[in-house]
Amino acid sequence: MYKNILVPIALDHERDVASALSVARALVAEGGAITALTVVEAVPAYILAEFPEGHVDRNRAAAAEALKQEVGGADIRTVAVTGHSARSILDYAEAHDVDCIVIASHRPGLQDFFLGSTAARVVRHAHCAVHVVR
Repeated sequence: MYKNILVPIALDHERDVASALSVARALVAEGGAITALTVVEAVPAYILAEFPEGHVDRNRAAAAEALKQEVGGADIRTVAVTGHSARSILDYAEAHDVDCIVIASHRPGLQDFFLGSTAARVVRHAHCAVHVVR
């Protein structure tokens, strides 16, 4: 059983969020915590200059609200961060002493063998246990 579980959720993909959360609930120790995390992709600086002030903050707030609606459970903390998906998940896990990441993944396609999916990068580089839900 794990005391601090992270469940990364991509709001813009069709993944089985309910299954990932169900697995996390099954794996969490009594008194443990589950955090759902969504990552808003960082906007390059040369494009950011063209956006109105506060645009990124509004996007992150909208993503945080959408995550709360998606998760729908008072027992799960929700967090939205800005950055590159895999790197942000790994950084958050390390900074918050996460001992297990439960991540939903799709079946890999040809493009994943060249670029690597977010789940694959998390599995390869995480310093804690990772459970992949398909």
